[in-house]
Amino acid sequence: MSILMTVEEADFVYLKEQTQSTVGNLSVQITKLQEAGYIEVEKGFQGKRPRTTCRVTPVGRSAFEEYVSTLRQYLNI
Repeated sequence: MSILMTVEEADFVYLKEQTQSTVGNLSVQITKLQEAGYIEVEKGFQGKRPRTTCRVTPVGRSAFEEYVSTLRQYLNI
C-alpha cells in the first residue's frame, strides 16, 4: 500500500511492476485491502483492454499513517 500513498491512483500494471508481484498475489492483496476499506478499486476498459485502478481511501491513509507511527515507536526512531 505504500506505493499507493505516493500517487493519487495507480493501475494494476503499474502496481505489479513496482511491487514485482505476480498477478495472483497482487490480485489477492488488492481484494484484501478493498475489503478492509483501505483502497477503492475501479474496473473498466481502456480501449478494448481491461483496466483496474486503485486509490487509497481516507480510512486507508489513516491506517497506514498509524502503522508507520507504531513501527517508528517500536524501532525507537
